[in-house]
Amino acid sequence: METLDYGTRGSTAGASFPAVRMRRLRSSEALRAMVRETVLRPEDFIYPLFVCEGEGVRRPVGSMPGVSQLSVDQTLAEVEEVLALGIRGVLLFGIPDAKDEIGTGAYAGDGIVQRAVRELKAHYPDLLVITDVCLCEYTSHGHCGVLHGSDVANDESLELVSRAALSHAEAGADIVAPSNMMDGTVRSIRTLLDERGFSSTPIMAYAAKYASGFYGPFREAAESAPAFGDRRSYQMDPANVREALREVALDVEEGADIVMVKPALAYLDVIARVRDAVRLPVAAYNVSGEYAMIKAAAQNGWLDERRAALETLTGIKRAGADIIITYHAKDAARWLS
Repeated sequence: METLDYGTRGSTAGASFPAVRMRRLRSSEALRAMVRETVLRPEDFIYPLFVCEGEGVRRPVGSMPGVSQLSVDQTLAEVEEVLALGIRGVLLFGIPDAKDEIGTGAYAGDGIVQRAVRELKAHYPDLLVITDVCLCEYTSHGHCGVLHGSDVANDESLELVSRAALSHAEAGADIVAPSNMMDGTVRSIRTLLDERGFSSTPIMAYAAKYASGFYGPFREAAESAPAFGDRRSYQMDPANVREALREVALDVEEGADIVMVKPALAYLDVIARVRDAVRLPVAAYNVSGEYAMIKAAAQNGWLDERRAALETLTGIKRAGADIIITYHAKDAARWLS
């Protein structure tokens, strides 16, 4: 077998300019496309949707241009557009009319997400419906579990979050995605789903979810801001990456089928480290603040939204994400067509 000579004899691999001209493969779009290492596709995206009570409701979110709270009927109309663009999956967040101390609406059989799931699967059976599983949108205090004083009680919260995941699976959700960052969440949900006949329902774990400053617009959209304090006692410290690898490893051990890093842009190194550490699909959440920054800058004429958004999404995929959850999904799908 012929061996390749990577030395200087008969090769330009070790040579310098003018023998090596890196610009040769950049001279046209056809050439650039042919050698492109990272390729974005609409199939890479999951589009988040905020589902609220009522009928005919399309309530714009002020801090997230182009994003609205939608009633179930309007969610159906939105999904028709999403599917036409080649996006195959949505992630549902529920906004109930009433909240209480233990987030009853999160696991109610007739809850807003449960009703939305049933309608979506009835109208669009091929749509991949993923549900966010947490209590924060449903609790009167805005925290992600049961409170003991001002502290979130980890183990008591697991039962309620698991009941919520089960109710979503019973409604027809294709994937459940727990985001509460309670220790043992994945194992608790996996155990209950298996016991109730949903052993084939995958879990997409928010495995490395950081206590980030980029969540502000989301809390307006989901009406989920904590009434006091913050979530730093259960979401991760932004300074840590080794801890993220431990979190991911634990979720994999507990039965996660997909692991997620959230947010994405300030955590590209974490995405890359997680991609190297696991064989599971890796998701990344291009969160509300990251979306809002690009939108605001574009509206002020400070940057080209299309170029900035696609560059951002490419960077997330290049870092190692197989799946990108992004509010730019519809725009990006149009730009890529």
